[in-house]
Amino acid sequence: MLSREEKSDQILKEWEIEERNRKLKKAILISIKVFLLLFVLVFGSFYYMRFIGTSGLVVREYRVVNSELPESFHGLKVIHLSDFHYKSTFSEVDLKVLVKKVNQLKPDIIVFTGDLTDKDTEISENDLKVLVEQLNKMEATLGMYAVRGNHDYETSNFDVVFTKTAFKILDNNYDLIYSKGTTPILLTGFGSSLKDDFDIEQSFALPDSNQYFTIALIHEPDTISNILESNTVNLAFAGHSHNGQIRLPRIGAIYSVNGAKKYPNDHYKIGNTELFVSGGLGTSGQKLRLFNRPSINFYRIVEK
Repeated sequence: MLSREEKSDQILKEWEIEERNRKLKKAILISIKVFLLLFVLVFGSFYYMRFIGTSGLVVREYRVVNSELPESFHGLKVIHLSDFHYKSTFSEVDLKVLVKKVNQLKPDIIVFTGDLTDKDTEISENDLKVLVEQLNKMEATLGMYAVRGNHDYETSNFDVVFTKTAFKILDNNYDLIYSKGTTPILLTGFGSSLKDDFDIEQSFALPDSNQYFTIALIHEPDTISNILESNTVNLAFAGHSHNGQIRLPRIGAIYSVNGAKKYPNDHYKIGNTELFVSGGLGTSGQKLRLFNRPSINFYRIVEK
């Protein structure tokens, strides 16, 4: 028979065991809830970045003021397309929506700054046919121009498509554009520096090229530094970076690629030059976007 003290000790031990079991159960329950919450957050974030963040179409509108713009071009409307990476996350349905939106905006000039398709995405003959058909539905009063991106050197898709459209391929070349007057603006284009197809001298081969209001089309935005060493550029339009694809508020691009280490984000003022970098329409590498929906840039360029 147990003494009173022994009974008290036994009761205390039983209580301690029950208390430990209760705390253990509570800890296990909390751990399960935290795990489920983290799972939901991670899965939800991934689902958003994969399926919601890569859908839709945003038009980023910019009012660009430059006193050097010829008076006859005041109010010039330019649409800047880039980085379709067609059939990555940018589909035929998305392309048709894009064409409709572009024509609604009634641009004077349409420019494309590279990466029509992706080197890791299989493109069929029908895909190329769709691209030609849809791009031929785009309308611009003064002209349409395209330069290659680094992915466009991996296949013949770029040439197959754009040579069958009204787009003029402007790799390491230039064009003078006139509008309601005798003073033109200069549009100069460059191939991909990552593919060693980047000839500044050839792109500015026009005599006295620096006397014109100049717009440069480049794929990799970091190449603007090389161009500005010896040439005057008023506006430069680039792609390649996708503005990081994944962005954070107040931080911007959290990842940058070669060719866009210095200028991955959407807008920079470099001396007297304004550089605009498109966020693009498709994706490359990871098929994810965050705070960076598929987009095109729409510029209204005015004297003042």
